[in-house]
Amino acid sequence: MKRVTSRAVSKRPRRSDRTRARILAAARARFSADGYERTTIRAVAREANIDPSMVMRYFGNKDGLFAAAAEVELRLPNILGIPKTRIGEALVTHFFELWDGEDDSLHILLRTSASNEEAAGRARSLVRDQLATMVARVRGKRGSERIASLIATQMVGLAYCRYVLELPALLATPRASLVKSIGATIQRYLDLPTT
Repeated sequence: MKRVTSRAVSKRPRRSDRTRARILAAARARFSADGYERTTIRAVAREANIDPSMVMRYFGNKDGLFAAAAEVELRLPNILGIPKTRIGEALVTHFFELWDGEDDSLHILLRTSASNEEAAGRARSLVRDQLATMVARVRGKRGSERIASLIATQMVGLAYCRYVLELPALLATPRASLVKSIGATIQRYLDLPTT
């Protein structure tokens, strides 16, 4: 019989970790489908097949649950290895990978930020803390928040029209074509004179 060491035991996921993950998965599904206002602790608990008190135990309240479910890390590409004239296209490609990937936290943020101030604040901090930091590496700190905000207009607009409104013409446009056209606009923003 094989002995179980304390090291082997510590590598196994704890039941509390699995429960927390199940709650978060259910919360992401509900926030993504229903938005912040219509999502309830009871609906999340029902989807996770647990008692609502467990949701409260792990996350405190709906705001705490939302904060955990909508935690977004853009994981922006390392721009140092990209030719300066291709950064716009690289950013659009990266955002498509985020939108089409498994993590739906950006979808949640997009759907809820128009009607929920906490979500809007999280979206603003993404632009300020992550996107503007990347822009500053490309062109210097001066004006980086303004350029990041301009880039956000394109990426949020594209995401809203493609993933929320599902505009047929936009859905029919090949991704490579969107990368090229939206990437060119973002590249123009990156190349604007510093003011």
